[in-house]
Amino acid sequence: MKIYTKTGDKGETGLYGGSRISKASARVESYGNIDEVNACIGVAKSHIEDENVINQLKKIQFDLFTVGSEASTPIDKLFLANGKARLPLVISDKEIEELETWMDEMEEKVEPLQYFILPGGGKAATFLHVARTVCRRAERSLVFLNQSEEVRAELIKYLNRLSDYLFVLARYVSKLHNEPEEYWNPNDKK
Repeated sequence: MKIYTKTGDKGETGLYGGSRISKASARVESYGNIDEVNACIGVAKSHIEDENVINQLKKIQFDLFTVGSEASTPIDKLFLANGKARLPLVISDKEIEELETWMDEMEEKVEPLQYFILPGGGKAATFLHVARTVCRRAERSLVFLNQSEEVRAELIKYLNRLSDYLFVLARYVSKLHNEPEEYWNPNDKK
C-alpha cells in the first residue's frame, strides 16, 4: 500500500464514516493538533531515561491516537447502522483518572509551587513544556469544534488533564535530572 493516495490534493480529507471535508475545517484542525501533541511527546520522550516515565508516555501516546481517531469521527458516525461501535476504543474516565494518579505521585516528589515556572530547564523538560502548550491548543480546538459539532466531553477533559500532567512531568523530570527551575516572580524584575 502506498502512503500517498492523492485524494487530498484538492484540500479535502476523508473521515471515519466516509464523508469528506475541507482540511481547513475545525474537525481536521482539532485532530491535527492532537497529532502534534503526540509528536511533541515523542520528542520529549527521546530525552528521558526513567523507565516509569517512558512507559507512562508510551501509554499516553497510545491514548492520543484513540483521542485523535474519535476527534476525526463525527459523533453521529460513532456507531454503525447495526448499533456496533465503529471505533474499537474510546477515551473514558479511566484514562483521565490514570493521569491524575500519575500527577499525584509526581507532585509528592517536587517542591510545592510558589511562583509561575518559566518554560525551560533541560531538553526533556523544555520539550514537555512545548508539548503542554500544544496540548492546550488541541484542547481549545476541540472546544471550538464542540461549538458547532458535538464532541464527547471525555475528549476535552482528557486533553485538559493531559496538559496538567505534562506540566507536572516537566517539573518532575527537572528534579530527576537535577536541573533548576526558573520562576516568574514579579518582585524579581531585573
